[in-house]
Amino acid sequence: NTRLQVEHPITECITGVDIVDEMLRVAAGYPLSYTQSDIGINGWAIECRVYAEDPVRYLPSIGLLTKYTEPGILDNTPELGVRCDSGIVEGSSISIHYDPMISKLVTYGPDRLTAIEHMEKALDEYVIDGITHNTPLLREILGNEKFRSGDISTKFLEEEYPQGYSGGELSPAQRSELIPSLAVLHHLKTNRTVADGTFEYVITCDSEQIPATVTVHDGTFTVNLDGSEVTVRTAKGTHGTLHEFTVGDTTVPLQHLHFDGVTHTIRYRCCKRQILVLTPLQQKFMDAMPVKVKEDTSNLLLSPMPGSVSSISVEEGDEVLEGTEVAIVVAMKMNNSLKAPKSGKIKKIWASVGDVVDGDQKILEFY
Repeated sequence: NTRLQVEHPITECITGVDIVDEMLRVAAGYPLSYTQSDIGINGWAIECRVYAEDPVRYLPSIGLLTKYTEPGILDNTPELGVRCDSGIVEGSSISIHYDPMISKLVTYGPDRLTAIEHMEKALDEYVIDGITHNTPLLREILGNEKFRSGDISTKFLEEEYPQGYSGGELSPAQRSELIPSLAVLHHLKTNRTVADGTFEYVITCDSEQIPATVTVHDGTFTVNLDGSEVTVRTAKGTHGTLHEFTVGDTTVPLQHLHFDGVTHTIRYRCCKRQILVLTPLQQKFMDAMPVKVKEDTSNLLLSPMPGSVSSISVEEGDEVLEGTEVAIVVAMKMNNSLKAPKSGKIKKIWASVGDVVDGDQKILEFY
């Protein structure tokens, strides 16, 4: 096969052969530098194809890369073996006109488990913001016991996620790592000095309010959650958005993307979360605030992604059945069929053929 495969970095990592260099040499008329007997297999490599794609809905995402840092900033020793093949930088745009691949991320190790562990660390350090991407699903798959043991088939996603991937729920163990780390991070962000003392906070994560007590003594942090205490240390590895904490004996990497004084936008195990941290008095006032009612969109057909409207197959006043194709939006060289979410009559058509629409923009309205 003369075509370069997208998985070629795997072969290069385990054989030490620069395949692209060999292809260019052959194209220039030179013989191959190797014979088959010269090529051995050493170690194990794994590749993640990082896409600008919503892993929940499997739809492409476009926009400006407001933050972009490739992994290996904190620690990219030869033993870690991180390789990131990309063609973008911070400030680049992901458009509707091209394939949504961001990069091919490759890690290497002497065996499968080591290569997987290196990939987990690399994904934890891979800062991508401004668009939606598939790293949360990649990161969760790497932690799956069937995947780690190699007990997989082409039906892996169908079998492990029969209802589809829902977006990284926290296990009790992960909660016990994230919440103490976030409590210390918030304390450091809101206090200019690390003075000794005891500080009370209420942390809201996934709609759950969690009282937390941070005690500082001689630069050491102790966090009390639900009567359980744990020591939290700040690791020396910090680079802009990336932070590392040690909770007990566990290293916890966090990406701190944004902070408005009370709400932290973070990534933990690649999943993006907004976590509110208040003092008990602030929380008391917050609980008294009215809850904003979400807009009812049940009578609307919204574009699931940014793209170009290539066809609208109904007119105002038409009767349609649920599941009938009513429009097509083209994004990243793919036709995306939009179907009626309910049976009814078309009240208003909000878009025209040729329009460039945003994600969640109104296309049709039903009675």
